[in-house]
Amino acid sequence: MLSAMAVSNAKPIHRPYKLSDGRGLYLMVMPNGARYWRFYYTFLKKQKTLSVGVYPDVSLALARERREELRRILASGEDPSSRRKADAAQARLLETGTFDQLADEYVARLKARGRAEKTVTKNIWILEYARPALGNQLVRDISTPEVLEILRKIEARGHHETAIRLRGTLSTIFRYAIATGRANKDPASELRGALLTPQVKHRPAITDPAKVGPLLRAIDGYDGDGAVRIALQLSAHLFVRPGELRLAQWEEFDPDSCIWLIPASRTKMRRLHKVPLSRQVLGLLEKLEGMTGGGQLLFPSPRSDKRAISDNTLNAALRRMGFKQDEMTAHGFRAMAATLLNECGKWHPDAIERQLGHIEGNDVRRAYVRGEHWGERVQMMQYWSDRLDQLRSTEAGVRRRFSQVSASEPAAPSRDGVDESISPDWRQE
Repeated sequence: MLSAMAVSNAKPIHRPYKLSDGRGLYLMVMPNGARYWRFYYTFLKKQKTLSVGVYPDVSLALARERREELRRILASGEDPSSRRKADAAQARLLETGTFDQLADEYVARLKARGRAEKTVTKNIWILEYARPALGNQLVRDISTPEVLEILRKIEARGHHETAIRLRGTLSTIFRYAIATGRANKDPASELRGALLTPQVKHRPAITDPAKVGPLLRAIDGYDGDGAVRIALQLSAHLFVRPGELRLAQWEEFDPDSCIWLIPASRTKMRRLHKVPLSRQVLGLLEKLEGMTGGGQLLFPSPRSDKRAISDNTLNAALRRMGFKQDEMTAHGFRAMAATLLNECGKWHPDAIERQLGHIEGNDVRRAYVRGEHWGERVQMMQYWSDRLDQLRSTEAGVRRRFSQVSASEPAAPSRDGVDESISPDWRQE
């Protein structure tokens, strides 16, 4: 074993030489006088050497401590060299894990997954609430009180829903940081229940049959852009999400099969959504084709046929017709259809949910309920268009049976207009 004096007095010669301390540790003395600690060991029958430090920054005593630590790693069956490389990589990763960097990666992943542009934009917007305070901090150093302070400031301005959404988004980023080795805790998860829960406000919608007729007649009499008028009419008949209709393309429609195929990339649930087209809808599309059929989009912007109308166009048209913001919105056509279709009792609730593009929320039930109720949905969408025609023409909006709505059509093959060969009586299930 070496002594501190022997190490201090080691003189350089014309070539490098070693001074051994035993158990794999030795001092390498270089011709220029530099002295380096090295650890020599064998792993899987291969001889290897690791740097332990530079003398005098690393004393003999410290070099021996490091040697024993390396021997413990070796005794555990692990290669000390591999452990050191992994620790160095982890350290580099931790130092690159600032909140801004993780937030940018999160947004990039949203885009890579094909999330809707509106979804990406909303996430970019909501993250701006946290970037000024957290941006340059390492995610592993962010504490729960720091996150709570940011959320409390948002709450103080009355934006309770925004605070809740930001907490959820931050939690997602922190969990991603944990998964990638740049953090070991999620400080946002500890704030569940710490924020004020806003009262749920449903989107404004007209669901009273007596008021649906006046709405439809007002749309028919809309004196603005003709394509916008048809967009509102189609919203009532198809009750798809406004963004799905606004960005619709002509190539997605098959008039022969009476189907509109909305690609998964444009649906909220990221699943292909099929919409049956009624006779009335086909008629509206024929009118619209004469207006915008020469381009790709059904509803191009007045400024450029390469872009669709804005997401506020339909709401602005409703305001122009006298329907207030708390009375009816473009999204409200979905609630209107869902309410009246469920109330009439003719259609299986699952068929209505599928047509709305919803996914079963219960994981267990979703595993067993995989039917699309397509045959029933085809009949339901024709019934709904006929029902709208009835409500439009009936001042009081009095309900009548499906068979009385469209006298020109042959009688339905079974009760209530539902073909029993396609859909069993769901009320007896």
